[in-house]
Amino acid sequence: MTKRTMILAMSMLAFGSAMAADPATINWAKIPAKKIQLFYPGQSSYEWLRSDAHKGAAKETARGDSCTSCHDASDEEVLQGRKILKGGHPLEPTAIAGKKNGNVDLHVQAAYDKKNAYLRFQWKTQNPYAGTEHQYLRFDGKEWKVWGYPKLDKVVQEGKQPGIYEDRMSIMIDDGKVAGFAKQGCWLTCHDGQRDMPKQFTKEEVAANPLLTAIKKGDVRKYLPDSRTDPSDWKTGKSVEEIAKLKAEGKFVDLIQWRAHRSYPVGMADDGYVLEFRLADAGKDMFGGNADSKTHQPKFMWDEKKVGFKSIRADSQARKGDLFLVREQNAVPFDPNADWKEGDMIPDYIVSREDAKGSAADNNAIANWNAGMWTVVIVRPLGLTNADDKMLKEGGVYNVGFATHDDNITTRGHFVSYVKTLGIGARTKADIKAVKLP
Repeated sequence: MTKRTMILAMSMLAFGSAMAADPATINWAKIPAKKIQLFYPGQSSYEWLRSDAHKGAAKETARGDSCTSCHDASDEEVLQGRKILKGGHPLEPTAIAGKKNGNVDLHVQAAYDKKNAYLRFQWKTQNPYAGTEHQYLRFDGKEWKVWGYPKLDKVVQEGKQPGIYEDRMSIMIDDGKVAGFAKQGCWLTCHDGQRDMPKQFTKEEVAANPLLTAIKKGDVRKYLPDSRTDPSDWKTGKSVEEIAKLKAEGKFVDLIQWRAHRSYPVGMADDGYVLEFRLADAGKDMFGGNADSKTHQPKFMWDEKKVGFKSIRADSQARKGDLFLVREQNAVPFDPNADWKEGDMIPDYIVSREDAKGSAADNNAIANWNAGMWTVVIVRPLGLTNADDKMLKEGGVYNVGFATHDDNITTRGHFVSYVKTLGIGARTKADIKAVKLP
C-alpha cells in the first residue's frame, strides 16, 4: 500500500456514517462524463470585460450578455488560454517561467442519493508530480520565517524564494439568486484591485476602507457587484447591514475548494462563499496557521517517533512525498529547545479533521493522483439549511463555475470555465446531469 493510498484509506474511515454511498465504490464507468474546457484568464476582470479593451464586446457585457454569446467556438477556450499565457499580452503582463499549458481538460461526473451529491473531477497537472506541498516555516538560525511563495509573487519572480503552492480544485454554485452569474459566471467575482490584479490595493487603502475594517480583512479578494455601490470600485462597499440583508436573501455564491495540502489529507473540501469578500462558512476550517502570532515559532512539529523526523530541509528526500502536518495523526507540540539548526523546516499549516466544525465542515472529499492526473470526488450533503450555503436538492438546476490551480500558483494563475449548469435529477436541460444512485 502506497503512502497516498494509505491517506485515501484513512480519509474513507474518517467519513464514517457521513455518507449514504461510498464514493470510492460508485461505478463511475456507468455515469456520463462531461468534458469542460478550462482556460488561463490572466487579468480578465469584471472591469476589463466592461472596458474598451474588451474590443467589440464591452457594451454587450455591460448590458448583461453571456460570455458564450460571443465565445461560442468549440476551440475558443484553447485559443484564448494559449494567447493570454504567453506574457506580454494585455491580460498577462507577467510571463510565468516554465508554464506551458494555457488550458486544462476537466472531466466532470455527478451522482446523488438521498443524502449527498457526489461530484467527480479528473484533470492532468502540468508537473509530473502531485502538488501537495505548501509553504513552510524555516529556521534561519535566529527565528522562524515563511519559506516558499506562489509563483506570481515578486519574491519568487526575483529568485529570492522558491515557488511552492498546493494544487487546488474549486466550484462556485449559484441557485439563480445572484444577478448576472448565469451569464458571466466567476467574472462577477474577479475585480481590479485584488491580489495580483491591475491597480492592486495598498495596505493604506485597505486600512482606510470602512467595510474591510468592519469585517477585519487586510487585503482585497473576490466580491460580488451587489456588495458595492459602484461594482467597479472595491472601495465603495455597502454597509454591513446592507450586506447582511443581501446574504439573508441568498444573493451570494457558494465556493467549495478542495486543497491538495490543506484539506486532502483529512478527506475534506473546505466550504465558503463570496459576497463582500471571499469568506469561510461559519465554524472552523480543517486547516489553520501553524505559526504562533507572538513568537512566530511553529505551534506543532512532526512526531519523530511516527514519521522519523521532526523537521525537514530544502534538500530532503522527504519532499518527494506527502508532507502534511495532521494534528491527530503525526504532530506533537513544538519544542523550542529541540536543538534546531539553520535550514530546518516545518509546515506553515496544521490540518485537523477533528477541529473542523460547523458549516465550514460540511464537505467531504476523497482524492488520488496517478500517472499525472488528479481524481477528486467531492461529497456535498443535500438539503443544507445553513445561512452561508446553497441548498442542493433533487430536481434543482444550478449555475456552476469550475477552476483548477497547479504548478505552484494561486490567484489569477488558475484555469477557469465559462458558467455551466448542474442538474440534480432535474427534468430540465443541464450541461452536467447528476445520476441517481440505486
